[in-house]
Parts: sequence; structure tokens; C-alpha cells
Amino acid sequence: MSNADRLRLIAQAVKESGSATVQELAELTGASDMTIRRDLDTLSAQGVLERVRGGARTLLLRGEEPPFALRAHEALEAKRRIAAGVSSLIADGETVVLDSGTTCLEVARLLCGRPVTVMPLSLQAIHVLGGSPGPTTLMVPGGQPRAAEGALTGSLALASLTALRFDTAVLGCCGLSAAEGLTAYDLDDAAVKKAIIASARRVIAAADASKLGRTAHAHVGPSALLHTLVTDTTAPADEVAGLEEAGTVVETV
Repeated sequence: MSNADRLRLIAQAVKESGSATVQELAELTGASDMTIRRDLDTLSAQGVLERVRGGARTLLLRGEEPPFALRAHEALEAKRRIAAGVSSLIADGETVVLDSGTTCLEVARLLCGRPVTVMPLSLQAIHVLGGSPGPTTLMVPGGQPRAAEGALTGSLALASLTALRFDTAVLGCCGLSAAEGLTAYDLDDAAVKKAIIASARRVIAAADASKLGRTAHAHVGPSALLHTLVTDTTAPADEVAGLEEAGTVVETV
């Protein structure tokens, strides 16, 4: 493989995955670790990617959100493990505000039937919790659902959150990194996430490894706002260490 071909392959791999380690790129190209490090330095100097410890990450923001129907089938087993981890942190009798998103929907399924009070911020979770035969208390917020997504946003959703206080907020993540903090795909979603955080005594983030080290378009706040992150065992070690240094308890499942 020529130098030019190898550089193109590295740039494409980092762009598509969001980040990559030196070892991953060495395995992909068949080059030595030393060669990959030199290539990453070259691509960084050209403004193609950003060098980070142990590898590189894309400079492109994740500005476009994949469709809900597609995300619902991605990393499903990991999301179910994460949801179980989140559910285990919530005690009976708690009041919970539940963000939108596919992982939070899995949390809703596990809270269904438990003696907790839940206000979900998505139509899908409202539907799940609305069918609970047990002692679950469902609170339905106002808001305008986003097309094909079901997430509730807008002034009525913000008013519902401002008027209430919860024991625990379960927050979904579009992007989360120690350096950039919490990010969302658009300003409306970011505003709701900010209000969710402000309404709760404790904030638990539920995010699979693909969300860590990534940055979406709209800033929500620093990672220190999170009391706990529940993620899967493939989460990048450097991001986990950075989040823990910022004060977030990280639980991998």
C-alpha cells in the first residue's frame, strides 16, 4: 500500500467511526505503530483530523442525527444492559424524569410496573409506561413531538420541567466527552436536556460506547453535571478516565 493510499484509508476510517486508536489503524493498514503515528501527525497538520492520546478523532461535528428507527436496532444488547444498570440505581418511590432516545426507551420498559413516578420526554416511552398494569405513576408533559423521533420539545416541554423537581434524571447522550461535555443534535433538544438537568437532584447518563468521545452540534453543558454515567464495557478508556477525573462516576455493564 502506498503512503497516499494509507493516508486516505486512515482519514476515511477516522471520519466514519469518529475516532480510532493507533493499534486499530495499524491493524487496518498493516503498517507499524510508528508509521501510523507519523501518518496521524501528517493528517493533523493538514487539518484532516485531530490527534489525541493513543490515536485520532474526526474534526467533523456529528450534526445530523440518525433516524430513530435505525438507532433502535443499533447496539441493542448493550443498550439493554445499560438500561438494566440505570434501573438498578433507581429506588422504589423515586420520581424520575426520563429523556428521549433509544436507550432511555429501554429504561422505560424496565421501570414499567415498578412503584415509581416517571415523566418521559418521548411519545414512545409515554406509550410504554401508559400500558403499565402495576403501581407506576405516569406524568405526561406538554411539548411538540419531533417528526419521526417522538421527542418532546418546545416551550410547553420546558414549562413542564421548570414546574417540577425530580429525584433522578435519566439523560440520553447524542455526544459526550471529557473535553467537550454533553452535546445534542439541535438547539431544541439541548434546551430540553438543560432543563432536565436543572430539574433533578441526581443526573444519570445512559450512553453506549459509540456516544463517548463524540461531539454533536449543540452544547448542553460540561460532563461534571453528570453524577453517574452508565455505559458498556467497550467505552474508550481515555474518555472514561477523563470523565472520572471531572467527577462523574462511570459504571460499565
